[in-house]
Formats: sequence, structure tokens, C-alpha cells
Amino acid sequence: MKKFSFALVVLFISVHAFSQNKPFWDEIKSFRTQDSIQKPQDGMLLFIGSSSFRLWKDVKEDFHNNNIVNRAFGGATLVDVINYQQDVVLKYKPKKIFLYCGENDIASAESITPEIVFTRFKTLYETMRAQFPNTPILFVSIKPSILRWSMKDRMKATNILISTYLNGKSNAFFVDIWDKMLENGEPLKDIFKEDNLHMNAKGYAIWVKEMNTLVND
Repeated sequence: MKKFSFALVVLFISVHAFSQNKPFWDEIKSFRTQDSIQKPQDGMLLFIGSSSFRLWKDVKEDFHNNNIVNRAFGGATLVDVINYQQDVVLKYKPKKIFLYCGENDIASAESITPEIVFTRFKTLYETMRAQFPNTPILFVSIKPSILRWSMKDRMKATNILISTYLNGKSNAFFVDIWDKMLENGEPLKDIFKEDNLHMNAKGYAIWVKEMNTLVND
């Protein structure tokens, strides 16, 4: 009995330690805390994915829409969103789901091909579609940036794979912002913060123009 109790203690400690070391765990705990205080009402516009959404602090004001709930976190990859899908999407009842993710997958290693990113996207999409059969799912295309311009070929190929896939689905939309962020075939210079990766207000204004009808229809 003592050995059994000891094994349970070791297991508890191991699971606890693992949870503390999971990427972005603090942000997920924060979402849980927010929901425990006041869970978002059903029928929200749910934004999920990585930092381009996470850092969009004025998203409600930009779209003049207080029904937006932002559950993007960290510098998430699609794998991260899949791992935390219960906390950031599946437990809610959204009117629409907006997803921006995949850029960090490509940036994580040169060995990550467009096909790998697409497979990850498809896994997440199919899980969401099984949970929400009729809910519109909108994927915002991977964006170009000055910092990651050397990765443009893999990014463009990933966008094509996802766009082609969604084109054959009902209640699924691909929001193409790639070309809108270019000038003379290269990323606009004045739409990024100092890191040349994340967008400033001018960058987000481009997204608002492309997404506004889809958010507010």
C-alpha cells in the first residue's frame, strides 16, 4: 500500500511538473481564470492562433465590434493550438472562428515543409468542424514580413495548399492578405514594429479592410 501511495505521489508530481513546463501554459491558465470569472457568451466571434492575433489589442475598436473574444496566445504553432484546442476553441460556442497560425511552424525549422504545415492545419480544421458542423471557419493567410522574407516560398506554398483545401469546403473561408502587404513584390516597410515581424497600426489597418465584411456581416 505504501508503495502504491508513493507511486501516486510521484505520478502527481510528474504530471504537475510537466504541466508547468508546457509552452504557453501561463497564458492558458490566464484564459481559464478569465472564463471562471466571466465565461464569454455564446455566439462570439472567436479569434485564435498566434501572436499576430494575440498582439491585436485594439481588435474590438478596429472592427467596432465588442463581440470579439481573443484567445490567441504566445508565438503559437498549429501544434500548440491543437494541444490547447479544448481551452481556446472547443469549449466555446462561437458564431464564427477566425484563425491565424502556421507562420511560426515554418519559422521553427527549415525542415518544416508546406505539406507538414498543411497536415497540421487539416488536423485542427477537422477537429473544429466535427465540434462545430455549421460554424464559419475563416483562415487568415500567412503574412509576409521583412524578418522572415527568406521563408516566403514555403509560406506562399502553404497558403496555396490551405486555400485550395478550403475552397472545396462549405462555411470555410480563406482571407488572403499576402499581396495586400506587399509593394513592388516585397513587404511594405512601414507596417511593422521595430522587430520587422509584428505589425503596427498601419499593418492591422490592412487586415481590417480585408476582414471587415467577414467580421461584421
